[in-house]
Amino acid sequence: MKLSDMFSSLAENARMFEERSASWQSEMTARNDEMMAGIKKWQDSAAERQDQMQRQMKEYFDQAGDQARNQWETMQKSWEDQFAAMKARGEEMRASASKMKGGDFAAWSEAYAAQMVGFAQKMQDEAANAIARATEARATTGKKKT
Repeated sequence: MKLSDMFSSLAENARMFEERSASWQSEMTARNDEMMAGIKKWQDSAAERQDQMQRQMKEYFDQAGDQARNQWETMQKSWEDQFAAMKARGEEMRASASKMKGGDFAAWSEAYAAQMVGFAQKMQDEAANAIARATEARATTGKKKT
């Protein structure tokens, strides 16, 4: 292979790499925008669900007796303590992972976000089950009163 052919081949490979790099960059930007839009949508719906849940909780508290309120306050404190511990552990892991090189931290962050969304969905399922049990209990209590 001639030296001129080798330079020509290198120049062509560099041009192709630049094109691919630009394409990858635009795909990553589009994907990032899409993920951010998804996160924003999820946050908005989570805030809406939280508001609805708080309204329901206020209604339940207004109807509940002292014993039920005390039990709820104990559970709420326990859950908040567990959440604070989990959040602190997540911050520790994030700080450790932020020292990763290149795209490893981005990949770790995506995996962490996916894990947290999965956890939130599990908690949402548990809440839905609790609401179903409460509805059944109210229906049963209503039948006994009649």
